[in-house]
Amino acid sequence: VQLKRAVFYVIFILMFISALRELGFDLSVMLGAAGILSVAIGFASQTSASNLISGIFLMLERPFSIGDVIRVEATTGEVISIDLLSVKLRTFENLFVRIPNESMIKTQVTTLSKFPIRRADLQVGIAYKEDIERVKEILLELANKNPLCLDEPAPLFIVLGFGTSSVDIQFSVWSKRENF
Repeated sequence: VQLKRAVFYVIFILMFISALRELGFDLSVMLGAAGILSVAIGFASQTSASNLISGIFLMLERPFSIGDVIRVEATTGEVISIDLLSVKLRTFENLFVRIPNESMIKTQVTTLSKFPIRRADLQVGIAYKEDIERVKEILLELANKNPLCLDEPAPLFIVLGFGTSSVDIQFSVWSKRENF
């Protein structure tokens, strides 16, 4: 049935072209216009083709799944759909965001819900006159008392450097993903 239809259309187009030629139309002008039209269509479909190919790569690679929380540039949200042309997110402000797959391939995508635990980094500045060891003890004690902070991996206490008016430290604690 498909072959019959294709043969019909080929014969119909050939007869139509012959009729135009007999009526005195210059077919070279029509072929030129068809060439220009096909180039325009090619340029117009370039983005769609790129999104389609990028979508296939995303579906094969699977860097995230539906339900994962991801960050793409300044947008963070839950993946609600992965299609051939785009990925759809619901942000924490309950906004719908559609990101073209080509953008997903070209930019950094961070999957925030991939692993079962997450680390929270707290940047703290303490006065130069304060005892750093005492601050470390207090922060570790607070982490030990907090039921959401995991014992393993252990909390981290890192001196980052000296600021204009403080010693800059980073205190990092781990928690389960759902408690983050």
